[in-house]
Amino acid sequence: MADPYSTLGVTRSASEKDIKSAYRKLAKELHPDRNKDNPNAAERFSDVTKAYDLLSDKDKRARFDRGDIDADGNPASPFGGMGGGGGFRPNGGQQGFRAEDFQGFGNEEVDLGDIFDGLFGGRGPRGGGPFGGAQQRRRPPPQKGADIAYKLRVTFTDAATLKDQRITLADGKTIDLKLPGGVEDGTQMRLKGKGEQGPGGAGDGLVTIAIDRHKVYRREGDDVRLDLPITLDEAVNGGKVRVPTVDGPVMMTIKSGTNGGTVLRLKGKGFTRKGGSRGDQLVTLEIQLPEDVEDLAKRLEGWKDNGDPRSKLGI
Repeated sequence: MADPYSTLGVTRSASEKDIKSAYRKLAKELHPDRNKDNPNAAERFSDVTKAYDLLSDKDKRARFDRGDIDADGNPASPFGGMGGGGGFRPNGGQQGFRAEDFQGFGNEEVDLGDIFDGLFGGRGPRGGGPFGGAQQRRRPPPQKGADIAYKLRVTFTDAATLKDQRITLADGKTIDLKLPGGVEDGTQMRLKGKGEQGPGGAGDGLVTIAIDRHKVYRREGDDVRLDLPITLDEAVNGGKVRVPTVDGPVMMTIKSGTNGGTVLRLKGKGFTRKGGSRGDQLVTLEIQLPEDVEDLAKRLEGWKDNGDPRSKLGI
């Protein structure tokens, strides 16, 4: 067989990941099931598989790189150069394998197993060909370390505006965490590699968001609701009033003759959605009489409101 690195199209410094990736690509391209009318593909498929079998084994790869074994995995020139300097090859040196090539050692058959476990849907090539047989046992991958759970309390306004949050990890390090659009109470965020260390690498950090309540705001979907007290004078005569929002206070205009319970909308002053747009702030006006109504009563003496505000209630 030719140099296994050349067969897979990788350099001698290729990583295990590079070798595996090159093999998967070639194996899928040259697999006999996809090339029934191309005998050359089957031959190349055999060479690619043997090359990967050697290079995916750390010990065999090291021995090959040192020159201890040849590309077929046999001791280099075990017979002092007999047969053109190559080691033993099944089939009289021809490409590919036959079942009988792996018999005759103590009259026992060698079970190759299924080297394609997981590559073609968890099954080897069909038809009981030279690569058929029972599935090869594989060592389970090294386990990652355990995940670490964190709970992060976020203020109402920070959650609405997606303000970065600083969090201290178990190792004492701090990071600035970017809140996701659409964040809600109970939203969980995953921090890759911020868990405990393990043989297979570090686990993850799992951050659960807890959004604090606010003394004046309420959340309604992506909108923020606020009850805003106004004076009787502001309701009757109208004017501009200062309104708090999650982004800071703004000025809002009230029309003259505004009734209590009127809802005004401040566009884009709500929670940030997943797509980046924002909900609104809905302001409900509440007319508040002065604490001392004696002066107001004197001013209204002799005046009576003849309207019927409850007529729509049917009473």
